[in-house]
Amino acid sequence: MNHTTRMFSGFLAAGLILLFSCNPKLSNGLRKKDLGRDVEVITTRGTFVIRLSDSTPLHRDNFLLLAKTGFYDGLLFHRVIRRFMIQTGDPNSRTGEPGKPLSQGGKGGPGYTIPAEIRPDLFHHRGAVGAARQNDDVNPTRASSGSQFYIVQGRRFTDAGLDSVEAYRLKGRKIPAADREVYKEIGGSPHLDQAYTVFGEVIRGMEAVDSIAASETGGPPLDRPKTDVRILKMKLIPRNK
Repeated sequence: MNHTTRMFSGFLAAGLILLFSCNPKLSNGLRKKDLGRDVEVITTRGTFVIRLSDSTPLHRDNFLLLAKTGFYDGLLFHRVIRRFMIQTGDPNSRTGEPGKPLSQGGKGGPGYTIPAEIRPDLFHHRGAVGAARQNDDVNPTRASSGSQFYIVQGRRFTDAGLDSVEAYRLKGRKIPAADREVYKEIGGSPHLDQAYTVFGEVIRGMEAVDSIAASETGGPPLDRPKTDVRILKMKLIPRNK
């Protein structure tokens, strides 16, 4: 962990203590008006806008704090799988050498995790924003990475395809009827439902997400684009109702 990452880790960990204690003054660096803002993500492949969910306040506030303090600026989309998702948020990617694995295997973060906020009404439709995490065998509570997140590109499904996901990927758990219609109409990645925290969605600029998802990669296990795709800047912007 380099000096910059250690500095961010200390600052953000202190900020999270205040966030989680529901400090009404938001002395962690956020202002009350920030909680109702969207996040504009400017990348080397275009710009998109994320709207965060008030149903996941721990993830919402953490993401706003990271975005506001510049934590994400300069980071790579280090894992990209077409028709599935694009992932970013590893601070080690800022100085990652092209074509080489990231230090810590792409599992870097700010030095803390966030308790899971998995909600039945937040699912992995196209454009959903979710928190990456370690596997259940080492993370049975499904706590989220403090910084890594993914955006679902996904694909469209038929009823037969969704039946197969229920039987083989969700171990018999049924996908709600309304969610099934969304997966058939616009697509997504239903096999992730109720296993990862979804905390927002892309409301504008999915063409930029699609462009990133179309990147040529080295394939598994790294799935890193051969040409680096970076977040240039994130900024909080007023919501357009």
